[in-house]
Amino acid sequence: MKNFIQNLLRYPQFLVLIIGGVLSVAIAPIIPLLKKPVTAIAMIAAIVSGFIGVSLVLRAMLGLDIA
Repeated sequence: MKNFIQNLLRYPQFLVLIIGGVLSVAIAPIIPLLKKPVTAIAMIAAIVSGFIGVSLVLRAMLGLDIA
């Protein structure tokens, strides 16, 4: 039973490591693009508009008030 609890307590550590690895792999190709001002502005605008779009779609799907 002690081994089971120890293994169970390791899952949050594995989850953090997996999320960190995925973010590292996803962000690594974007970093060189952020060194140029034109592409940096375009990337930031794309990320912000993406978040706005996702939030509007979720609000519409869930029937929440937009205002």
